[in-house]
Amino acid sequence: MAVARKIKTLLTVNIFVFVGIILFSVYCRIQDRSEELIQIGRMSDQRLRARNGKVSNSVDRQSILQRLERLEDVVYNQLNGLAKPMGLVEGPGGLGQGGAAATLGEDSHDAEGKYEEYGYNAQLSDRISLDRSIPDYRPKKCKQLTYAEDLPQISVVFIFVNEALSVILRSVHSVVNHTPAHMLKEIILVDDNSDSVELKYNLDQYVNKRYPGLVKIVRNSKREGLIRARIHGWNAATAPVVGFFDAHVEFNTGWAEPILTRMKEDHTRIILPAIDNIKYNTFEVQQYANAAHGYNWGLWCMYIIPPQEWLDKGDETAPIRTPAMIGCSFVVDREYFGEIGLLDPGMEVYGGENIELGMRVWQCGGSMEVLPCARVAHIERTKKPYNNDIDYYAKRNALRAAEVWMDEYKSHVYMAWNIPMNNPGVDFGDVSERLALRKRLQCRSFRWYLEHVYPEMRIYNNTITYGER
Repeated sequence: MAVARKIKTLLTVNIFVFVGIILFSVYCRIQDRSEELIQIGRMSDQRLRARNGKVSNSVDRQSILQRLERLEDVVYNQLNGLAKPMGLVEGPGGLGQGGAAATLGEDSHDAEGKYEEYGYNAQLSDRISLDRSIPDYRPKKCKQLTYAEDLPQISVVFIFVNEALSVILRSVHSVVNHTPAHMLKEIILVDDNSDSVELKYNLDQYVNKRYPGLVKIVRNSKREGLIRARIHGWNAATAPVVGFFDAHVEFNTGWAEPILTRMKEDHTRIILPAIDNIKYNTFEVQQYANAAHGYNWGLWCMYIIPPQEWLDKGDETAPIRTPAMIGCSFVVDREYFGEIGLLDPGMEVYGGENIELGMRVWQCGGSMEVLPCARVAHIERTKKPYNNDIDYYAKRNALRAAEVWMDEYKSHVYMAWNIPMNNPGVDFGDVSERLALRKRLQCRSFRWYLEHVYPEMRIYNNTITYGER
């Protein structure tokens, strides 16, 4: 026992000595850098005095102090980063930098279990910096555009349920790192009643210390589903513009300015960033081609070729008219969103709400467009968080949208799902309030929408019967 105590004492002393050496080394580096900055300041001072003799010593001292403060912040973050105790990584460099594909070493464990739980390689995500950069896939002309300074502020809303903590925090870091500070009013995290323990205390502690006053967390007391969770996020938002995003995205350079410019010009526009892909297994960022967002008669969304008039322009920076939206990200004027009825709260979980919003906005006097100059990368997961009976909810929501907005074409939706229009066996709920909304907004017919917004949609005429034999 005495020998063990001596060994323990020696180990403790060695550890303290090692830590002391590191801290002393850091201190010396700061001191050396301080002297270097002071010398640079003196040399600059002499040059400036030779030119005009008007530069004061106090200005140079203030500049040096500011540089030292930034240097001290770097040292503090490296030694005491808030992410380190949680096993996460902050700062530049490391795995996946620049959006490159990453892999885990042989020491990885339980990777398959993480795939099954999250639908992406969460263990790899934990090793990738929360601040990594991604490729700038904007068209070249976008990088030459300039924007006004007095653009409206935006509230960014992330919805999550049982996401990996590192993926959520990377979404937060990414939007902070790539949005001008004076435009980003707040970030709202809506937790749709997650089961994960680390998404409670750890998440609260991290965002409160890392981004005090910027990040709000809204926690649902029961599982509401994506649609109503987004409505809760809208209720919590205070900026004039609100952006809704999945909590597994990364923002590209200059994403906000073109969106806010278009919103300022016309508040009835709903703007969709162009989507790039984050591979679920390697977190490599891949460029997607410019596309509009369409759907089939089952109201399943899909990417479609941009309209012919956009192609004829030959301008890759021009907004792309789109009939609907994929749903992982969209930006809307907060007041206008309330006026047109938000998302349909009578829909369940998710599926169809993105199509319904597109039809409603166009039919009721607004518009929807994709901006190639505003890009957001998104993880296409192999597993959805609301996985139980998602086909049933998608069918239910599709019928609900058809009954309100699609007039005589609603039969196409019933055919797509292969169910009878009379007694379909699906309770899509009471739609009387949504029909009243359509009447109050004096919305156009679905035929108008097909002719002017989605002429590419195939129409079935003179159908006598459908179904299985």
